[in-house]
Amino acid sequence: MTWPVPPTPVGRSTAGLAADDRRVRLASIRVGLRVGFATAVILLIDAAITITVILRNRRLVTDTSLNRQSPFEPAAVVQPVWVLDPGHVVTTIVSLAVVSVAVLAVVAWYAARQAAAPLAEALQLQRHFVADASHELRTPLTVLSTRVQLLQHRLDRGEDVRGVARKLREDAAGMNDVLNDLLLTVEESGAATSTPVGPTVQAAVASLQPIADEAKVALRVATPGEAVVAVPARSLSRAVVALVDNAIQHSPSGGAVEVSATVEGFAVAIRVHDQGCGIASAETGRLFERFAHGESGRRRSFGLGLALVSEIAQRSRGDIVLESTGPSGTTFLLRLPVA
Repeated sequence: MTWPVPPTPVGRSTAGLAADDRRVRLASIRVGLRVGFATAVILLIDAAITITVILRNRRLVTDTSLNRQSPFEPAAVVQPVWVLDPGHVVTTIVSLAVVSVAVLAVVAWYAARQAAAPLAEALQLQRHFVADASHELRTPLTVLSTRVQLLQHRLDRGEDVRGVARKLREDAAGMNDVLNDLLLTVEESGAATSTPVGPTVQAAVASLQPIADEAKVALRVATPGEAVVAVPARSLSRAVVALVDNAIQHSPSGGAVEVSATVEGFAVAIRVHDQGCGIASAETGRLFERFAHGESGRRRSFGLGLALVSEIAQRSRGDIVLESTGPSGTTFLLRLPVA
């Protein structure tokens, strides 16, 4: 069996590194310019203040004794002389030096902080990518583990395993698509494409069938036959998988998750309804924030699924809302633009 190997996006990676290097260099140039400009301004201000103090503290002396070459020379010639008070001038210069150093320190701190902003942003993007990749691969790995158990069970009983092996290959291909989509998202190079809604939604829901079977939750799908959205197929699939997986985790055993898609004007409305106990009002305001999650659910939640769906919707010029929630269940509405 040949497993799919993720392609290495050499050109896009090189372009991304070049862009990062350019941002760092521009940030360094901005720091130098800001510190240099601030230094020039402070020096001009110091010079202006020093000259002003000197002019205000000088005094004109006409004492004839200051013009004598010797005590025996007659004091007939009177020549005025400018005299400065060194105490005021020295105090002014020292005070200006202290203030200038303090101001330059503040300017350098601010410039360094601005220069470090791209690094902080890059670290945040890296953390988000690791968290997103971990979350996005979590569901396919759960499905893969369930199929491996089924494969082992059928092998032990001597049954035909070709169907399970084919599904395992499809699951591996799906994980490969998830990784590629994540990389394209980070590099912002994913091209907008037209994706048929019906087959994509049905395939995404079908990929979660092992998890639904284990939870004893039925999956029901109703989609339009010819609706097409301006969203990459993998992004649409990821959004549907996240919504349906969330619905399965919050549905009781013996319940059902209903997925429907309808064309409403210039958008396709995808609704995912579970039969859980609803969402507390205190939690509704943070549903689409990263790492926000409730206490209910079959397995531990890290609060990333709905946040990722929201990011996919925004990137596709669509939106997602909590349409309804209550004791009879919860419905999420995902709207995506028609292609």
